[in-house]
Amino acid sequence: MSVQNQYTEDNIRSLDWKEHIRMRPGMYIGKLGDGSSPDDGIYILLKEVLDNSIDEFVMGAGKTIDVSVQSSKVTVRDYGRGIPLGKLIDVVSKMNTGGKYDTRAFKKAVGLNGVGTKAVNALSDFFRVESNRDGKTAYAEFKRGELDNQLIPEDSSRRRGTKVTFIPDLSIFKNFKFRNEYIARMLKNYVYLNPGLTIIFNNEKFHSKNGLKDLLEERIKDSAITYPIIHLKGEDIEVAITHSKTQYSEEYHSFVNGQNTTQGGTHLSSFREAFVKTIREFYGKNFDASDIRKSIVSAVSIKVMEPVFESQTKTKLGSTDMGGNLPSVRVYINDFLKNKLDNYLHRNSDVAEALQKKILQAEKERKELSGIRKLARERAKKASLHNKKLRDCRVHFGDLKNDKRLDTTLFITEGDSASGSITKSRDVNTQAVFSLRGKPLNSYGMSKKIVYENEEFNLLQAALNIEDSIEDLRYNNIVIATDADVDGMHIRLLLITFFLQFFPELIRAGHLYILQTPLFRVRNKKETIYCYSEPERISAIEKLKPKPEITRFKGLGEISPDEFGHFIGDDIRLDPVMLDEDKSIEELLSFYMGKNTPNRQSFIIDNLKVELDIVD
Repeated sequence: MSVQNQYTEDNIRSLDWKEHIRMRPGMYIGKLGDGSSPDDGIYILLKEVLDNSIDEFVMGAGKTIDVSVQSSKVTVRDYGRGIPLGKLIDVVSKMNTGGKYDTRAFKKAVGLNGVGTKAVNALSDFFRVESNRDGKTAYAEFKRGELDNQLIPEDSSRRRGTKVTFIPDLSIFKNFKFRNEYIARMLKNYVYLNPGLTIIFNNEKFHSKNGLKDLLEERIKDSAITYPIIHLKGEDIEVAITHSKTQYSEEYHSFVNGQNTTQGGTHLSSFREAFVKTIREFYGKNFDASDIRKSIVSAVSIKVMEPVFESQTKTKLGSTDMGGNLPSVRVYINDFLKNKLDNYLHRNSDVAEALQKKILQAEKERKELSGIRKLARERAKKASLHNKKLRDCRVHFGDLKNDKRLDTTLFITEGDSASGSITKSRDVNTQAVFSLRGKPLNSYGMSKKIVYENEEFNLLQAALNIEDSIEDLRYNNIVIATDADVDGMHIRLLLITFFLQFFPELIRAGHLYILQTPLFRVRNKKETIYCYSEPERISAIEKLKPKPEITRFKGLGEISPDEFGHFIGDDIRLDPVMLDEDKSIEELLSFYMGKNTPNRQSFIIDNLKVELDIVD
């Protein structure tokens, strides 16, 4: 037998808690990422710390949480009971240690203290936990999970509570950057789920009085709702429901025990089913489920005893039981809606009338589009999505586990040369490529009918699998990869318009990105530097003196597959497409894609002048 095939005691290793976390970080915090996506690991680190502070509020201890994010340093300070001083080190460095195993103290806790803070500790260059309680204070400091310094309990007049500070490990989270927009969204969700809680983030105050109703009011403008938001609450459930006038597909925000279950789960599927059943019974008509739920915007939150999630990051509920003496999740939600929603509609006839009108309108539009949709599906099949237009990834062929879904990416490219380079250099396991032919249509102001009639839009919709709901989205990251020239910028704008017009929830959920590729290559015989801006080019020239070779990339097709591998691998640079919550989608599209030519011309000239000033 060869040495390579031997299997002996020497092959067996026992890892301590921090080594295991550092070797397999994805098991604990999902994908790593650089902070450009809201589900990147650096935000999970923050969430794990916050969850413990939220649980203190839920238990009636501390109404305020202070959060500070300065560059790469994060600090979370609550005013709860404080970690018992004698167990301070164990709680953040000893696996399967915490106060939440005792369900008498934490019946419906957000997290389980046995893992979360340990993962943050192990994956941080610096981690400090301080506890103040019973007139005393103590702290412990760690470096990558190793205890580095500690203060034994001493007398103190500080307010009770826990303070955690950490800096993510740069060797694990490469080139990361915290984006305040993502953090603010996370914190807002916390206050919506916990009315009465105040979170202060970098001196900005977040507070909610009306729970999920406030969440929907922020997500959808008054002018875009079909009827006033229906807000229903029970002991272990809360829902908010309305229908949009402007968007086409379904939009849900789901939560379990305070966790934002972005991938849904048993509670969300139960809610969608129960909503359809209740509506059918109320109106006494067997409406098509897609007509009832078309354009729905809803939030649902439930509390479950000892929930079972499908991953450590708790993005999808797997539990089928509520726990205790309660029925199953499905039965519980169905009974709640059958009672509360039915009563609400009987008491609010104007809302019931508006909802019925919306359903009938959806039914009419569906029947009008049925023939077109059938032909569009047939065209999509004939186009051989998995051969020519779409180069799919192995995740969708059943070769890889579903836990890779968060890493799936679809690059939307222009032209054969660009798509060819990306196709040859991509990670075939998780990265797919969709090739555009020519410039997309300006879809501003058009109806959904155009999506089925336009070949490019029809095929793109089919590739993404978002015809009815983004719950079925095949790729977690949708990346627009176009040239950094006028034509490329135009195509980029047209694609963003398409998503804003027909699938804005994809952008709101943080799925759409712009790929940043280098503008210059500066190299000598020993080193090559890729530059993404003019200042970077100047800096590279100074570093590689004398007289390095400088190449200006005019298009993606000029970048060889070997080089492209650098730009879509571990060092990929993505700019997330984010919506300004202060402006409606209609306002955005009208300004950038409408007929307000003089205003837009002035805007371009003013901003072009700023860019020129910077370059000079």
